Amino acid sequence: MPLATARVVTAHPARYIKQLVSHMGHKATTTLRPDGRGTITVSSGTCVLTPAPDRLELTATAVDAESLARVQDVITRHLMRFATREELVADWTAAIDGGELEPTEPVVGEYLLSHHTPADDILGELAAATREATADAACMQVSADEGTLLTMLTRLTGAHFAVEVGVFTGYSTLCIARGLADGGRLLACDVSEEWAAIGRPYWERAGVAERIDLRIAPALETLRALDSEPVIDIAFIDADKGNYPAYYEEIVDRLRPGGLVVLDNVFLGGRVLDPAYQEERHVAMRRLNDLIAADERVDAVMLPVRDGVTIARRR
Repeated sequence: MPLATARVVTAHPARYIKQLVSHMGHKATTTLRPDGRGTITVSSGTCVLTPAPDRLELTATAVDAESLARVQDVITRHLMRFATREELVADWTAAIDGGELEPTEPVVGEYLLSHHTPADDILGELAAATREATADAACMQVSADEGTLLTMLTRLTGAHFAVEVGVFTGYSTLCIARGLADGGRLLACDVSEEWAAIGRPYWERAGVAERIDLRIAPALETLRALDSEPVIDIAFIDADKGNYPAYYEEIVDRLRPGGLVVLDNVFLGGRVLDPAYQEERHVAMRRLNDLIAADERVDAVMLPVRDGVTIARRR
């Protein structure tokens, strides 16, 4: 259970963050961002310090409960040492497991689903067919509001050439294809003809089947066979998570200036936020999230949409 937070009431949160980052920089890895947030990483784990108008917010993470307690202790002790003019209280929450986080609270999620341009009958029937045919695997399908977002982003870029990595039953494929400019083409990559076949009749009914070039093969092979020129207008990655860094690298260099790459599931159910989770997919997603945030080739934003969506725009 390696996540915990605390709120420290104070009128001087920015001052304390600067003091802690400066003082601890001699024996820890520290950063101070332009927005005033500080990060302190010690051997046991990491604490992020965020200023708010009337408080200092702390978020501590570590690989296990014992290490987390050490992080909380060292940050709290140093913070209290600097509080010579006021009495501070760091009331830490109980430790929680990242897999138990709700990135979107159910009530918020339902409200969002009620307040976007609704899916039409074709998309609704495809979603129902997916639930019936794939049972528990149906959770891999994007939600209706995320589908609307994909169509909107595709239209906003004026996309003529799109790439999708991970088709599943073709819901997101249909959403992207609908947003393409006249004469546009979508290269859709997947390894399952069986699941992709579920979507084909719905692509036909929507009148976009001729825009979709479905390739049943390992996506990395398909991507590496593309011309190296920057011709992709928009790409959507929603496939096996361990290969996300490789998919991103193959795509980002082929994005034209102003082109977008959209990545789904960047939270992995909250487990990416929790360093206790060390499976290949968790490590790969953390590495990629950090890479994109520092990637000088793109401007990026991570959104708390469903299981986390990152949108990166090629500079």
